[in-house]
Amino acid sequence: MESAVDIESLAAWMTDQGLGSGPIDNVTPLAGGTQNILLRLTRDGRDYIFRRPPAHPRPNSNETMRREARLLRAIAGTNVPHPALIADCGDEDVLGVAFYLMEPVDGFNPVGQLPMPHAGSPAMRHAMGLALVDGIAALGALDHQARGLAVFGRPDNFLGRQVDRWRSQLAGYGEFADWTGTQALPSVDAIAAWLERHRPADFTPGIMHGDYHLANVMYRPDSGDLAAIIDWELATIGDPLLDLGWVLATWPDGSGASTVSVTPWEGFPTPAELVARYGAGSARDLSAVDWYHVLACYKLGILLEGTHARACAGKAPRDTGDRLHSRAIHLFDRAQALIR
Repeated sequence: MESAVDIESLAAWMTDQGLGSGPIDNVTPLAGGTQNILLRLTRDGRDYIFRRPPAHPRPNSNETMRREARLLRAIAGTNVPHPALIADCGDEDVLGVAFYLMEPVDGFNPVGQLPMPHAGSPAMRHAMGLALVDGIAALGALDHQARGLAVFGRPDNFLGRQVDRWRSQLAGYGEFADWTGTQALPSVDAIAAWLERHRPADFTPGIMHGDYHLANVMYRPDSGDLAAIIDWELATIGDPLLDLGWVLATWPDGSGASTVSVTPWEGFPTPAELVARYGAGSARDLSAVDWYHVLACYKLGILLEGTHARACAGKAPRDTGDRLHSRAIHLFDRAQALIR
């Protein structure tokens, strides 16, 4: 991973930015939750986190980096926990890709086995769940226009575009040979029709993270408070209540099928407690919260089914594809239960 970064060129750029002098030391790869390259490094006694696109960038990877840096700059100084941006470079001539530097976060990601003291305290785990929704309530409350993000997304008809966008993606899986098709997905067409019939008439645009769940946050090592919201690559201007729907769709429901796994789970808030907490910290109308939950189940189920379709065609591991297909079915079943 380190070989994907020209350290000497990075050092020269940092010098031009007034970010120390001398060699870059202690270059350590970090897990970033995506294919993006994340490194921790030291220069002149100061630690930095470096982020750039994958070694084989996708067509929009560089623009995604530029958007992430722009978003982090825009929310600086707010009450939204986030990694502080130090400097960014949108010029691809420096390292061949866009990249940025941010401050290290003193915290941990909760997915998997929790560390102590969190593992030993149901009360602390309860606080973790409440803090999760506090983060998006604070994000959705920001005035995106005042923070220079008026043209960061396309909020016009944002909700009206959702079902067609994901229905088209699902139909596109037909190009994969031997895919089991929509007939293997319970009620997917009925869910889409319900979403169209019950779509909220309007909403207040705001900043949304776009992929908000326990895997994309870090917690403080000594409390249930958020240390930072991370992985901002899907952030846009839309309806922030979809972030709340995403939390609900990924929240374990006791069935054993979960998008994220945190152990131990006892003590975490119920979905109803999450909604109540969000409502306490937000002025947004939550009367249609089930609609956002159903939309999130629909969208996430379709995304997971994509891996199954590729696995049917031999383009992804079959065991992974089958596991995510089961998870997609569970999400569509959950959506149907909410509708009923």
